[in-house]
Amino acid sequence: MSCTMRFRFIGVCLVLVLLSAGRASAQMYFTSAEVGLSGGGSQYFGDLNDRYGIKKVSGAYGIYLRKHYNQYISVRLGGYFTRVGWADSFNTDQYQQQRNLSFRSDIIEASLQAEFNFFRFVTGDPYHRFTPHITLGVGAFTYNPYTTYQGNRYYLRPLGTEGQNLPGYESRKYGNISPCFPIGVGFKYWIVGGVNLTVEIADRLTMTDYLDDVSTTYVGVGNFPVNPKNPAAKLQDRSVELDAGNPLGRKGKQRGNSSTKDQYLMGMISLSWHFKTYRCPNFMDRELIQVN
Repeated sequence: MSCTMRFRFIGVCLVLVLLSAGRASAQMYFTSAEVGLSGGGSQYFGDLNDRYGIKKVSGAYGIYLRKHYNQYISVRLGGYFTRVGWADSFNTDQYQQQRNLSFRSDIIEASLQAEFNFFRFVTGDPYHRFTPHITLGVGAFTYNPYTTYQGNRYYLRPLGTEGQNLPGYESRKYGNISPCFPIGVGFKYWIVGGVNLTVEIADRLTMTDYLDDVSTTYVGVGNFPVNPKNPAAKLQDRSVELDAGNPLGRKGKQRGNSSTKDQYLMGMISLSWHFKTYRCPNFMDRELIQVN
């Protein structure tokens, strides 16, 4: 084969390769499923923070899988971690300041949320690039409130600071897992085709009033057995640390508000990535958008 023929053959092969690559690119699409990472902050509301103050924002992180059923409805399965807490020293109410309670708790949440877009949203489509949305869901989370006393950390549930471990107060016992119901609003925007940005604020309504280990009334220091290794009596009434002559922790005196459940709110910024496919979209699967 002459040099001229060889160059012609190589040129034809290159053209065929480029045409094949162009055809493959033209047949690549985004699927309706995507995976995302979230980061932001959280705030607790409950018996210690009953006026919805924003003074103890903690970091919050998550990972999720989202499925778009059409341009308006999506479902998201996610896992999240945060640490919530509060102290009576943050409050302006004099009684709450004198109560002098505080807590922190790590939270691990798994939840399934539905998202409802106000506008049509399709990644990669310049005519449907953004939308506000609302979200509703159901999930469960683990929690284990603790506090610091004389430089040591004490987990409060096993101590029974509201008398959970004492005869006659067994109804106050609580576990460390509770259902939660996320409800919130957000905004979606695709940055480039297949990469979406989501900003969302969602409150978690819970079924527990012991996220902060505070709910009902004091049982009185005299009801706790004397045990130097168990500081439950001292941790149930920490007002004595501020005023030893005027303790609040008399039996039957209000310690928390059992008529409402505790909550925690998450504000998150998320980046998500769609998977890719060679399957051509059809009329029933409009979320498959062609990659240019």
